[in-house]
Amino acid sequence: MKRLINILVLICVICLCSFAGESKSNICQLWNGKIYQTILREESYPFDHADYGVFIPEGVTTIRGVLIHQHGCGMEQFGLTIPFDAQYQAFARKWNLAVVEPVLYGDCHKWRDPESGSGPALLQALDEISHLSGHSELNAAPWLLWGHSGGGYWALAMMKNYPERILAVFSYSPAFDPQWQFPAAAAKIPLLIRHAGSNDGNQPEINCWGTALHVFSKLRKMNSPVSIAYTPGQNHNFSYVRYMAIPFYEAALTQRLPNAASPEMRNLEKGKAWLGDTETLQICKASACTGNKDDLCWLPDSATAVKWKEYVTTGSVSDQTPPPVPYDLQIEWVNDSIELSWKANADIESGIKRFNIYKDGIHVGLFPKSGIYQKFDTNGDNAIPSVLPDMKYRIAVSDKKKTVISIRTVNHFDLESKEARIVCCPASKR
Repeated sequence: MKRLINILVLICVICLCSFAGESKSNICQLWNGKIYQTILREESYPFDHADYGVFIPEGVTTIRGVLIHQHGCGMEQFGLTIPFDAQYQAFARKWNLAVVEPVLYGDCHKWRDPESGSGPALLQALDEISHLSGHSELNAAPWLLWGHSGGGYWALAMMKNYPERILAVFSYSPAFDPQWQFPAAAAKIPLLIRHAGSNDGNQPEINCWGTALHVFSKLRKMNSPVSIAYTPGQNHNFSYVRYMAIPFYEAALTQRLPNAASPEMRNLEKGKAWLGDTETLQICKASACTGNKDDLCWLPDSATAVKWKEYVTTGSVSDQTPPPVPYDLQIEWVNDSIELSWKANADIESGIKRFNIYKDGIHVGLFPKSGIYQKFDTNGDNAIPSVLPDMKYRIAVSDKKKTVISIRTVNHFDLESKEARIVCCPASKR
């Protein structure tokens, strides 16, 4: 069957940017960037069809890296969500990254091996988006890989097939226990494997616990920078993985991103490495540790080591810093009320839980009025909701006296940003 690649340009408002259904191929214009979508369907590929969504932040002139977030078996039912995730968007903006989500419709036992066609399909999708977006560097930018379950297996297999392209890998409860030997080039890639021990998917064919232990042992014997995180209070479908994955990625980006002097990825800085003991949960600077270091987790720096210790102890990583301040506040009169609108970048560490609205210093409302602005599914890490409401809030005010309206962002650890404020009434009324 002739290859079908549909890429139709459709600039759409955010409320239409859900990309529901397999017939759509478009560009979605958001206030903070664009999401590009392409659908691949080819007889030689190991899926019924594949839907690729790519977020590119507004204002990025050169993409320096690509975060590829690969779902597990059966998770394609949620469709594209990761490119709409405000937390990953903020992470991408900071580091000039593209965020890619492949949604592969079909049997994961076929697409889990890149050489079956899922590897070339990714390259093809990136090439198509590079032309559509005008970012030709997408074809050469190094990768951060994220994979869950069957997608975790896929991410490990990509280390075998494309080691020269990969900056770092986070493998979340990887399944199917790969039997291959990794090439020497894979030993340069920082890898963090999370598993839930006896609570994980441990049926004989899936074998997530065994996969994590065997891959860790195999790569550490190659002196590879690999670490393992056991979160015993969780399971295969429950983990706050992004709270550990993002700081792990940031440490890898700091040390490995190509600089202006060379397009090649840099080697890790050995002098910054720390090690972690999976039994005692103690951490130490690599140069100061004693004993058999092959049994210890390798961590890229002291900050990551501290977060790893918290993660394996509590199952999460707490956010100690407040979120960014909202900006670009605007007001518009609507009868006897004003409609407040604003913009806000998500907290890279823990996203956006809600916004607090104040009038003359008194708390008058929440946005959204109930629920959470955006959270993530603790199974597949999917954004909920994917299509976010416009940042707007209506407040009853008098047009006869000056009123100060302010807004603060609240992250998922209930830390509140500094306020952004705007003065209205009566001069603002038109």
